[in-house]
Amino acid sequence: MTSEGGAPGAGSTDGRRAVVVGGGISGLASGVALARQGWTVTVLERAPSLEPVGAGIAIAPNAVRSLAALGIAEQLRDLSALQGEYGIRRADGGWLVRTDAQEAGSLFGDRTLVLHRAHLVGLIADALPAGSLRTATSATVVEPGTDGRAARVSTSDGDLEAELVVAADGIGSATRTRWWPDAPSPGPADSTAWRFVAPAVPGVVGSESWGRGVVVGVMPLADGRVYCYVSVAHAAGVPRDLDELRDRLAGWHDPIPALLAAVDPGTVLRNELRALPAPPPSLAVGRTVLVGDAAHAMLPNLGQGGCQALEDAVVLGARVHPGPEVPAALLRWSQERRPRVEHVMRLSARIAGPTLWTSPVLTGARDVGMRLAGRWGAALGARALRPVMSWRPPA
Repeated sequence: MTSEGGAPGAGSTDGRRAVVVGGGISGLASGVALARQGWTVTVLERAPSLEPVGAGIAIAPNAVRSLAALGIAEQLRDLSALQGEYGIRRADGGWLVRTDAQEAGSLFGDRTLVLHRAHLVGLIADALPAGSLRTATSATVVEPGTDGRAARVSTSDGDLEAELVVAADGIGSATRTRWWPDAPSPGPADSTAWRFVAPAVPGVVGSESWGRGVVVGVMPLADGRVYCYVSVAHAAGVPRDLDELRDRLAGWHDPIPALLAAVDPGTVLRNELRALPAPPPSLAVGRTVLVGDAAHAMLPNLGQGGCQALEDAVVLGARVHPGPEVPAALLRWSQERRPRVEHVMRLSARIAGPTLWTSPVLTGARDVGMRLAGRWGAALGARALRPVMSWRPPA
């Protein structure tokens, strides 16, 4: 077993114990947020080390403020690229919608940051109290706790009792399956995604390009490399491997073919895109809560999956303090968070819908509609996103 963590002394008070199951973004951030409020935190991760799945990540303004509340905004900005001009293009490169980064930053109160996911995970892990992260440790919530009884987590090293358990065990959450038996299960995938970081190539402008059932996104990183993602609707026929994907996109606008040609095949991540249809009716049972993908796995089209996980953590730290009222506080936290994450889940699914279309008639009408909307001003779309992006942590 390996223990990791930094920030010696942080959260080392004699407060109550909180156990976090899962060492992804939501679990690590929850551990940091709770430690900053006096909890004695243990984060359990079954993998032998923190090797984040994913290539890059965009941190929207609401999540930038969440990370500031965790005390790591300065380090975050040092490792990130500011998202500049951005928009949606056709496969031939024609712009459908263009967004002015300065205008969006003014509207949302900050700019979107783009960085490698490993850097984000490292920053959050380093903010944990020393020794609070246990890797190579499998964990199962065997008792969610009640007003008068502690929660209990069974691990490969023995049982742990806790006044608070945070289940951050992902879209396939065993905790959700066991203790939320009526919660909806992940729906079937409609598309498959590839994610990778490509070497620098000339002429990269941040954008997302839409074809018939295919989406390609490119985001420059601070070190000159480029974070890329490709999603292909199953209705469009999914390429079997990277070579077939390269062939499929060979006629797309520059620099997409060059980025695909430059990437090391061994670094490309591929997965089906799945989501929960809705969050459970309550995110809390007794002394146990669901956060991140365990609670509200969503499609990536709004770029809010990790951002909402960070919000979960910050609000949890602000609302749930060591003391006898933990179960009641968790219910209040759930009542605060659930409507927001459900709204973001629905908005993400709504945006995803037109990207799955394969009909030439439908995609042609889609592109015309987007181009007309772009003439009226991308600010119209930005204003529709304002309730999501302008969120601020509790004071």
